[in-house]
Amino acid sequence: MGKDKKKKIEKKIKNAKVKPLKREVARLRQELEIVAQKVPAKVPTISPLAPAGGFPDLPVIEGVEFAAAEAGVRYKGRLDVMLARLAPGTQIAGVFTRSATRSAPVLDCQQKLSHYSGARQGAAILVNSGNANAFTGKNGEQAVHTVTEAVAKAAGVPASRVFSSSTGVIGEVLPHDRITTVLDNLVADLSPQAMPRAARAIMTTDTFAKGAGRTVEIEGETIRIAGIAKGSGMIAPDMATMLVYIFTDAKIAREPLQRLLGRVTDETFNCITVDSDTSTSDTLLLAATGRSPAPEITDLRSKAAREFQDALRGVMLDLAHQVVRDGEGATKFVEVAVTGAASNADAKKAAMAIANSPLVKTAVAGEDPNWGRIVMAVGKSGAKADRDSLSIRFGDILVAEKGWVSPGYAEEAGAAYMKRDDLVIGVDLGLGNGAATVWTCDLTKRYIEINADYRS
Repeated sequence: MGKDKKKKIEKKIKNAKVKPLKREVARLRQELEIVAQKVPAKVPTISPLAPAGGFPDLPVIEGVEFAAAEAGVRYKGRLDVMLARLAPGTQIAGVFTRSATRSAPVLDCQQKLSHYSGARQGAAILVNSGNANAFTGKNGEQAVHTVTEAVAKAAGVPASRVFSSSTGVIGEVLPHDRITTVLDNLVADLSPQAMPRAARAIMTTDTFAKGAGRTVEIEGETIRIAGIAKGSGMIAPDMATMLVYIFTDAKIAREPLQRLLGRVTDETFNCITVDSDTSTSDTLLLAATGRSPAPEITDLRSKAAREFQDALRGVMLDLAHQVVRDGEGATKFVEVAVTGAASNADAKKAAMAIANSPLVKTAVAGEDPNWGRIVMAVGKSGAKADRDSLSIRFGDILVAEKGWVSPGYAEEAGAAYMKRDDLVIGVDLGLGNGAATVWTCDLTKRYIEINADYRS
């Protein structure tokens, strides 16, 4: 990177000390990272909703090492392959897309986890960006076999315990030789501190790397959890709708780990949407190395299990929210909270109908408090609804009730509220105790630009 450009950026960061400029500081730090990676000129502008502090300091997970490299899978001069090597004894759980056109890596991971035996040997996770290796037929299967066998040899783990993921363009043969060529370098660079580089390597249209971590005390001993994710577009719930890798040093067998993962996924990643499109490549892997001195978690009804689950939920919800905040072209982060439904399932139907509505999302983008579009979305959702029982709020502002606009509502108040970066749309169906909360973003012209030019 040019010394002058680096000094210029660092000078801006040093001068931006006033609190209102925190977001600018974060943006500049991300810009500095990108310049340092020598990313080509066509770099996405960092989302205005990106976390103000930049990539977080994550707890180091004993038993996990990371590395990242430039393999040139699709783009030159950027990190695009990451390797995680897991110590013997590690248990792994996973959830995946339910798409009927699942990618070759997803099918391979599902098959391996279905036959996952004792964890006396090590394991590895290999992820590439730039090419999804989806809808590639036998070529895709062969690419997965070649890559996982090569990782097994280079990392010293069984091929049956090598899990791979690919993200990027669908329908193009994966140039797997570019990945296998850098494996020796990846293994040589493995480090417990390299999770931030791994997070950058799995990005595609993401504008910032995503990470989250938590610690929890169980009977006086610390359990650490840290995770990374990628996701910006093709985000709608049908598992995880992105790539996510979470690591913990907790002692827990695979079966309860899998049950916990499924439970928390339904409350987090299955409650977000950017554009209603479900990916062919969605993968969420959770690895537990068992290296914490805390007692083993065996009973999911125990206090220890509940505390661990709460911490895991915190990491997963943080990552899920970051994905929405990095939605392609997003300028608004929107929480949709539905209450008073006939059932939780009905509440989820109504909430997702609102969150996925192009008319609602474009109104949010235009800062237009068009509550009639919310009424429309509820009506089409399939959830039980009654016009005269319905009420709508923008934050604390009561907008509509009893089948009509609220007498105390002023359009100016709604318009002022819509100028915020973070919004809450509240809907009470007035029919029962069902409730659900989902998260989405607005739909802007930039989303069209990104996806119209995705392969060019």
